[in-house]
Amino acid sequence: MDQNELRGWEARCIQEEPPGCRAACPLHVDVRAFMEAMAAGKTAAARKILERTMPLPGVLARLCDHPCEAACLRRDLGGALAIGDLERFCVENAPAGGKPLVLPAKGKRAAVLGAGLAALTVSSELTRKGYAVTVFFPESAPGGWLGHVPAHLLPPDVLAAEAAMLARMGVSFAPGTVLSKDFLGTTRVNYDAAFVEYGAGSDGTGPGLCPADRTDVDPVTLAADDPSVCFGGWPLPDGTRSPMACAADGRRAAATLDRFMSNVSATASREREGASGTRLFTQTAGVAAVPRLLPADAAAGFSAAEAMAEAARCLRCECLECVKVCAYLERYKGYPKTYARRFYNNAAIVQGHHQANRMINSCSLCGLCAEVCPEGFAMAELSLLARRDMVARGKMPPSAFEFALMDMAQSDSAACALAKPGPGAATCGHVFFPGCQLAGASPGLTHAAYDFLRGALQGGVGVMLGCCGVPGRWAGREDLFAASMARFRADWERLGRPRVVAACATCLKTFTEAAPDIPAVSLWQVLAEETGLPPGAATAPEAQTLAVHDPCSSRHDPKTRAAVRELLSRLGVKALEPPLTGQYTECCGYGGLMWNADPDMARTVAARRAGAAPQDYAVSCAMCRDMLWRAGNRAVHLLDLIFPGERPGGPTVEQPAGLSARRRNRAGLKRDILRAVYGEEETGMEETGGVTVTMAPEVLARLEERRILDTDVRAVVARAEATGERFLDKATGRFLASARLCNVTFWVLYDKNDGGCTVHDAYCHRMEVPGASMAAGGGPDGGPNAGPHAGTDAAGPRKERP
Repeated sequence: MDQNELRGWEARCIQEEPPGCRAACPLHVDVRAFMEAMAAGKTAAARKILERTMPLPGVLARLCDHPCEAACLRRDLGGALAIGDLERFCVENAPAGGKPLVLPAKGKRAAVLGAGLAALTVSSELTRKGYAVTVFFPESAPGGWLGHVPAHLLPPDVLAAEAAMLARMGVSFAPGTVLSKDFLGTTRVNYDAAFVEYGAGSDGTGPGLCPADRTDVDPVTLAADDPSVCFGGWPLPDGTRSPMACAADGRRAAATLDRFMSNVSATASREREGASGTRLFTQTAGVAAVPRLLPADAAAGFSAAEAMAEAARCLRCECLECVKVCAYLERYKGYPKTYARRFYNNAAIVQGHHQANRMINSCSLCGLCAEVCPEGFAMAELSLLARRDMVARGKMPPSAFEFALMDMAQSDSAACALAKPGPGAATCGHVFFPGCQLAGASPGLTHAAYDFLRGALQGGVGVMLGCCGVPGRWAGREDLFAASMARFRADWERLGRPRVVAACATCLKTFTEAAPDIPAVSLWQVLAEETGLPPGAATAPEAQTLAVHDPCSSRHDPKTRAAVRELLSRLGVKALEPPLTGQYTECCGYGGLMWNADPDMARTVAARRAGAAPQDYAVSCAMCRDMLWRAGNRAVHLLDLIFPGERPGGPTVEQPAGLSARRRNRAGLKRDILRAVYGEEETGMEETGGVTVTMAPEVLARLEERRILDTDVRAVVARAEATGERFLDKATGRFLASARLCNVTFWVLYDKNDGGCTVHDAYCHRMEVPGASMAAGGGPDGGPNAGPHAGTDAAGPRKERP
């Protein structure tokens, strides 16, 4: 990602766009921050906010004609905030701040003709920037038309105090000056730049030295034929003055003169000056209307309590629609624009080392952020871009996704993968593709679904076991994804280019996007629209109410989602919708390999989704079922309801299969289908080196948490028993053995008994520990993992060799 790409990503996030009130204000007063301070009763702090943006705040806050109120989102929810009245209350009840910061002198002078609000604004702005400013006017005191404002609106001492502050800043006043064309000509010779206010040099009834109409000057620079002279302060068409418009003219003219005296472009990058639009979106659905507060004493204005109450009506406009629905964005305390910057810095500055790696790799890529974002900002696209960049530059930490990629490789290995047409056929019209997770989690249900399809669909039904390759894409490994898709396509071609019936929403989405020429349909759509349910399925479960959880990969697949609900209805299940459902469904915590890169984040996401509905969930994805189950929701898979006899103990009783069991289940499913459907035998030998290894349930649970396969543990024990390379703890009689399998060192604590070996604990790390056994190669299934403990030195006790 280069700087231009970064700017493009940042521009797509609208969180930092100004609220409507600030955008509508010609001076861009931070109304949101002002209201927050006022609502807290911090009047002095609120005045400081005004003083940061307003010239002559004591004057302008009293006279502000509040164009911001027309843009207030509260206007249709009880009435716009009384911003003008609150500004007046603030400056009347909080002391003025100190002298504004003035930059060092730049050695250039500006003349200001006139002493009204526009002229005084120019003086203030240019003086702050280090220019010497002299204000020329015919009256005895500065103020111009401000001197005619009723005293109850603008007390004379307030105007005098602001003029005195300008003098303290360095502004020179020249009262009693006769303003004429000749005088203006003189200023062009004696000064570097000049500003002429509307009415300066007139008899009090016309524009004087200023063009009669705003259209007679450049709308951006407020200059006419001479770029060193600007104009401003025009009255409204009805002859009245808008204080905010006059101040805005003064600020714009000062910016032009500053650019002129600095020899830079007078027009570049000035789109945000003055009142402007905004892309900021603030959700108001569900926001209660609260009536605008009127002061009890209209003449006296707000009391302190009334001012706080009125300011509290502010909605604090901001977007954050994505953060509201995403635990990942909430965890890392930012919004997409800040993530784009962090991702860029991670690649361009720290070169991908230990800074934002976990944040980049933890996104579930579910796409919910893009659905709720008014601009369609997709963190999935940004995260995948960053992951691919890290892979391309060799900066992707092996611990992030290696386990998942090895699991994908095992699914596509000879032990588990299968691609066959129906028995006795060379090709088939349909092929059932359950996906690697359903095959690993529920081999019995997978087999039952295939048997049913073979009898219910015409044209022959084959089977393909394996992975769609999406873990490779999620990990930024487009090479692995392409290779997996190439294998799938070759098998599909060999089977006669059949229609693919996919049980997994992610597999279906992957095929639809990566291979649109391959006809693919959801298993649930086939069951709902073509075959119907198998006999007895509709009466299997008792009448129950379940919440429907849609896999995030089905958010743009309304046909599949409708089919799932139709099947539930036929099964006698009353389906309820959780708060976020369908197109706006939440991820279960598995997507994007979040569970591998950031297990704690995955648990948080799963718990959030599990708790979103008081009922148990009905799901159509094996991983969704297992993630929600582990988070405390007794989710039931749709196939559990359709084939209730295939899961011992009932559809919601059996706990999810662990990582080791999933790998065995995939190989076992292939053997079972070959034997039962095709009459072929394929044996699977689990290499244990002739050693019997047992593990208590609590030990297996720890291995699951640490992403350690029982096959890796058995390989370590078998090697230790064969070579005698192990440590003995004489106090307990237990052995500690290690082996480095691929990129990970595994340590196993066990003891021996008459029945073999009992494992008490195991842990792993990527650090190479001097003296540890460095056995080459992988475990019996082809590879280990790093787990969430990768990178920690857990070598354990060191005892003498037996």
